[in-house]
Amino acid sequence: MPKKFFIATFGCRTNQADSSMVRSAFVQEDYHETLVPSDADVIVINSCTVTHRSDQQVRQLARHLKRERPEAKIIVTGCYAQRDPQTLAGVAAVDAVVDNARKHELVQIAGSLVKRPQQAVPSAKELAAIYTDSFRKVRAMPAFPSLQPADRTRPFVKIQDGCDAKCSYCIIPSSRGPGRSLPPEMVLRQIRELVGNGYKEIVLTGIHMGTYGMHLQPHYSLECLIEEILEIPGLRRVRLSSIEPMELSRKIIKIAASSDLLAPHFHICLQSGSNRILRRMLRPYSVKRFAEIVEEIRSCIPDAGIGTDVIAGYPGETEEDHGATLEFAERMPFTYLHVFPYSDRPGTPACLDPHKVPAGILRRRSRELRALSSRKNLEFRRQFLSRKLSVLTLSEEVEGKRECISGNYLKVLVDREIPANELLLVQATGSRGEYLIGEMEASTLQDHDGHRVTLGVGQREQHTGRTAI
Repeated sequence: MPKKFFIATFGCRTNQADSSMVRSAFVQEDYHETLVPSDADVIVINSCTVTHRSDQQVRQLARHLKRERPEAKIIVTGCYAQRDPQTLAGVAAVDAVVDNARKHELVQIAGSLVKRPQQAVPSAKELAAIYTDSFRKVRAMPAFPSLQPADRTRPFVKIQDGCDAKCSYCIIPSSRGPGRSLPPEMVLRQIRELVGNGYKEIVLTGIHMGTYGMHLQPHYSLECLIEEILEIPGLRRVRLSSIEPMELSRKIIKIAASSDLLAPHFHICLQSGSNRILRRMLRPYSVKRFAEIVEEIRSCIPDAGIGTDVIAGYPGETEEDHGATLEFAERMPFTYLHVFPYSDRPGTPACLDPHKVPAGILRRRSRELRALSSRKNLEFRRQFLSRKLSVLTLSEEVEGKRECISGNYLKVLVDREIPANELLLVQATGSRGEYLIGEMEASTLQDHDGHRVTLGVGQREQHTGRTAI
């Protein structure tokens, strides 16, 4: 009987893309995926280590899944496995720890574990097997087939990995290794496969995506890659994940302003609205320069979704610094903020900074930033009431409705009878919580067999108010 595997993923979109690659490798070796962990022979936990809370959640999940399925071999991989394999190996529920540098060996490692005679769960004093390697020899990205899970309608394609930046708070360069890029021909091949398999929206992701191509010989660029992707026949929409402000070029903004195929949505990492804190973080821009980039997006693409990351309570942050961040975020046309309370990461310069913000103050500043995010997102949503939006239907349902995502990253609910992975043109007729309510136009077309014909992305342009540069 074929072995079954289950994958649990924490963290960023790059981790989601990695999990898809791991999934492909297991399927190629004749494993069957299960969405029920209690049925699995192998459970892979793809971890995140951005905060101490994410570390704790990984350990808790491993223990929970081992109680639910004692016979399963539990393998923890990802950034936590890279940063602190010894701690994970000491968790009794964990059978193996595989770091990012050896993630491509997961299937072989799983096979060796499954073949071992069944033993009792090890005691807390025993260490799980540890599979680690150095990133010093890693300069290329392995290519995997683009198999995606059946319940995902927006597949992630990882085009870049690693980071060469030196931000003072960030553990990712040591847990992901040096910057490296997937050659463009491999990226294009993956996307052609996904388009050929019927996916309507592709999400490009990477740890430091704006540096794409700098690691290739000859050098390449993200702009050139986007232009080539947009030429793929049958492509309906491609979306960029998080990008650093100094790497969001005017050319990329111009492409988004003039093409229906590149989603009008930018997630640009701010981290602080205080120049003093930005310098302490070793971020390579000023508040003024960041504002110029955001204002150019809004000028060229009036309806664009613009999100950002903000760290609350960075060591040494005063009330004045926090106030500057609130004021700047209020002034900028952000449509949402991802707020991260500062968390010490051993091995980073910020961890050694003695000027820690007390926990109570840190929580209060986080609440204030999240409240601002909720208000700005509400204001942005309200602008689209009674307007038309191009949306992709997702696999999730919310309160009896089909969840969708618009090109500019608004959450929309439509009739649950509409299947997932459809691009529709809907009119926003109302709102419910964080969602807009979308209604299909009465003039929805049908083909000669009476089937619904979804309205394409190309019908969106007249409603977006975009201005070419």
